[in-house]
Amino acid sequence: MKTYLECWIGAASALFSQALAGEPELVEASPRPFAGSSFGFAATLSGDEQGRFAAALDGAILESPLVGEGMDQRAGWGELLREVADAAAGELLAKTGRNCRVEKFEPISAEITPSLAFLLKSGARAWTILVQDELCVPHPAEEPERDSPGAPAQGAASEPRAAHSAGIELLLDIELEASLRFGCREMPLGELLDLGPGDVVQLDRHVADPVDLIVGDKIVARGEVVLIDGNFGLRVTEVAAPKKRLESIRCLF
Repeated sequence: MKTYLECWIGAASALFSQALAGEPELVEASPRPFAGSSFGFAATLSGDEQGRFAAALDGAILESPLVGEGMDQRAGWGELLREVADAAAGELLAKTGRNCRVEKFEPISAEITPSLAFLLKSGARAWTILVQDELCVPHPAEEPERDSPGAPAQGAASEPRAAHSAGIELLLDIELEASLRFGCREMPLGELLDLGPGDVVQLDRHVADPVDLIVGDKIVARGEVVLIDGNFGLRVTEVAAPKKRLESIRCLF
């Protein structure tokens, strides 16, 4: 079963090639000390995997405008690595049904004990990136199940996690259509027929309210809308229990 580290590698490979100038490639390498200065960021996660996940980068990478001409390269890397951390959490949820979320993301001293090392290659140049994975999977008793997004379950015992149910591994590669719901409104048929270009339809949701992630007819998560390389994305802030998420696929089979 996939771990957060594996999801982070996949998310970093995809986002680095999309967001950075020159579409650099991320490849695994042997750990080695930085030749000069370095900088880094750490994500503190909670949920089905919890702890600290850090990434340290060769300071020489700041000399190349990989995150965009005229931009603060260090700040740009911080924003990009935050997106990677959130995307990895979303990938873990999608692939395994296990939920973890980024509670805190902050710059750190780059002096870390690496779990893995990578080279970010762009043409003839390459920069070292080290990651330190200090995440652990808590005992089920330490993390109560949730009956609905944002609401802790009541009761003494937690039910078994859906991701560990017998045979669930056979379903993990099935692709499901997910959609975002920003709000809704009931309208008379006459108003629908009268709609034309330039008309505005007011929904029942404030712009500051979270949007719903829908699979089938079930809400499986809620979150904030973000932009990723010009596309809309969802930063998950609340998620339903694995059992509730699995119920969303019943009507699809």
